[in-house]
Amino acid sequence: MKSAKLRVVVAGAGGKMGRTLIESVLADKSLALAAALDARGSPAVGASIGGVKVGTDVRKAVGSGDVLIDFTRPEGTIEHLEACARLGTPIVIGTTGFPEPLTKAILQAGRRIPIAMSPNFAVGVNAVFKLAEVAARILGDDFDIEIVEAHHRHKVDAPSGTALKLGEIVAKALKRDLAKSAIYGRQGDTGTRPAKQIGFHAIRGGDIVGEHTVIFAGNGERVEVTIRSQSRMTYALGALRAAKFLRGKRAGLYDMNDVLGLK
Repeated sequence: MKSAKLRVVVAGAGGKMGRTLIESVLADKSLALAAALDARGSPAVGASIGGVKVGTDVRKAVGSGDVLIDFTRPEGTIEHLEACARLGTPIVIGTTGFPEPLTKAILQAGRRIPIAMSPNFAVGVNAVFKLAEVAARILGDDFDIEIVEAHHRHKVDAPSGTALKLGEIVAKALKRDLAKSAIYGRQGDTGTRPAKQIGFHAIRGGDIVGEHTVIFAGNGERVEVTIRSQSRMTYALGALRAAKFLRGKRAGLYDMNDVLGLK
């Protein structure tokens, strides 16, 4: 007997990422689109996307599904998270740019429901996370580290969550405090570069889906670890993989290392 399809609720259904998620759900025979959500005032509300009507009733939508996938804005994600926690529904969070109070709310919700959260769900990006960690450990303090990321003109947070995660990974590998080591862009007479500084640089323009490079610059050689995302579909497929992973899991906060079996 075949197991029932996993019923997926997609938040931010009218946005580019939301539509890509819905397209991915519909293409996966093991999944069913249970509901589609968007913010009040969105032109998508009331429209039919993927065979379901886009609504604003969070509790109703969450109650109809087995898992919710959210790539929206921090304030919207927290509203959806609260509904999931009340109803015992797992959630996949791809939203970035959370201020500290909202991050604490996610940690608290993780005591009640299973949550998969990552700044980037693309499988290739998560491979780069691991490669950057290994490179940092091998190259050590003799190499200067710069992280460069590029996204479309509509992205509102900088540096990207993926770039910040890369910074956290290499800082941890090198036993550095990222808050003390990080510098975000440079201008004017900055003086000589401190040896253990980790630089972040954000490019915004056009329709760039997402590019990230960690540069390890040493004397006489340079190592670069780069990932270029050509389609939002890579994020969607990783998010669906995370949604399937959460099925039957205990309450807790999981990441893509858990999903991919890298721990």
